[in-house]
Amino acid sequence: MRTFAYSRADSVDHAAHRTMPHAAFVAGGTTLLDLIKLDVLKPENVVDINALPLKRVERLDDGRLKIGALVTNTDLAHHPEVKSHYPVLSEALLAGASTQLRNMATTAGNVMQRTRCPYYRDPAAKCNRREPGSGCDAIDGINRMHAVLGGSDACIAVHPSDMCVGIAAIGATLTLQGPDGEREVDFADFHRLPGDTPHIEHDLADGELITAITLDAPLANAGSHYLKLRDRASYEFALASCAAQVVLDGDTIREARLALGGVATKPWRCSDAEAALVGQVADKASFERAADIALKDAQACEHNGYKIPLARQAVVRALRNAARGETPASETQESQA
Repeated sequence: MRTFAYSRADSVDHAAHRTMPHAAFVAGGTTLLDLIKLDVLKPENVVDINALPLKRVERLDDGRLKIGALVTNTDLAHHPEVKSHYPVLSEALLAGASTQLRNMATTAGNVMQRTRCPYYRDPAAKCNRREPGSGCDAIDGINRMHAVLGGSDACIAVHPSDMCVGIAAIGATLTLQGPDGEREVDFADFHRLPGDTPHIEHDLADGELITAITLDAPLANAGSHYLKLRDRASYEFALASCAAQVVLDGDTIREARLALGGVATKPWRCSDAEAALVGQVADKASFERAADIALKDAQACEHNGYKIPLARQAVVRALRNAARGETPASETQESQA
């Protein structure tokens, strides 16, 4: 393991001004330390931000919910405001990782977590995300776990987060702070598509850190559901997942929110499918049309074509359960793909 300098920041301004080339912030460390050990990330300086006052969850006057960057995944999943007003986020958080990792992982760290692509995590493999211009071994390699949405000729790595899929279906704003002050970024714009620059994964500038995530005001009278389909029912990344929120007027859909995970290079909001659902009867036919729209641009590689029908299934089932306002305990979350 390479050596690095370690320091602690005692304020957000201190943290922002302590950064330098080849530096990294650490909180829970559940991604960073793994990748340092694998020699994928090579920071020369690591700044510990655990002492920063970023662990509050507070309801704002406009109905939104502000979440401090250092709130752990466990605390957020079980917070009364989240369980009551954003159950789809609580479900997504509890579907991810293990209890031990959720106890350490932070909200901002989850937003920033890196892909689990095995070629990215192997320094001997060609990976444009890790080493720009080197190529992408996944495209012609074993790509069963890779993206069918948002990929490019340079990268097809999947964004791994469950939490981010729930947030994408809710809508949120990120508060960023750096040497030049504070700014806000819409969550939908924070993660970037790979295009020709897959090594630029997000909109965070040098020296900036996430200080808060503010969720949009909850949808009134919405049913919601997060469905994760995976190879096994515990401690596994999604093959396909879907976060859905549905507001009904009788049997008619008045409003819908839909996001996909496990199939795209970033948390994937399905705005066209949402628009197609409004005014439709909440039935299987409407949900299947929405699923077709959500996956209309999907492109498969040699080994991941199964993800397209699997994601369609996830959309239909998540919408059905959201419309019913229930989370069936009997529903399996495993896949035989």
